[in-house]
Amino acid sequence: MNISFIVEHRSIKEDYPNHLKGVEISDFLSELKANAFLRELKPEDILITSDTIVWHKNKALGKPETTSEAYKMLESLSGLTHEVITSVTFTTTNSQKTVNSTTAVTFKKLSSSEIDHYIREFNPLDKAGAYGIQEWIGLIGITRIEGSYFNVVGLPTDLVYKTLEEIASQ
Repeated sequence: MNISFIVEHRSIKEDYPNHLKGVEISDFLSELKANAFLRELKPEDILITSDTIVWHKNKALGKPETTSEAYKMLESLSGLTHEVITSVTFTTTNSQKTVNSTTAVTFKKLSSSEIDHYIREFNPLDKAGAYGIQEWIGLIGITRIEGSYFNVVGLPTDLVYKTLEEIASQ
């Protein structure tokens, strides 16, 4: 996007209230991440934080903690459509705005050998829903997406660019 930026990390415990559903979860977590930086913001800064969840069968699928959990997640996504929801929060010293993008993703029926291969050869433990669309499992297993591909990768760049333009014009 030809935008100058600096990446900074903060350790955030990604817990959210149980009553939140879907986009409410990713909005909450994106804003929670922004709060860790508030004291350091300068007037010219625009802080961008985000969070992505996989929403399936009325439940958020986070990052699996074990390969067994990854297998169960991929098995549950197999042959079905789920949503990938990313919320992006833009914070300045004067304001905060959160936007979000939802993409519907459909997997073919995955065989147990395909799931095993993916888990063995790739690292699904650092990905919400236990998969990366840009990896092998996405190439062979995803039959349809409705919405932003880059949202599923982890950041809806079109929405980020549009929102930055809006902020700059204010």
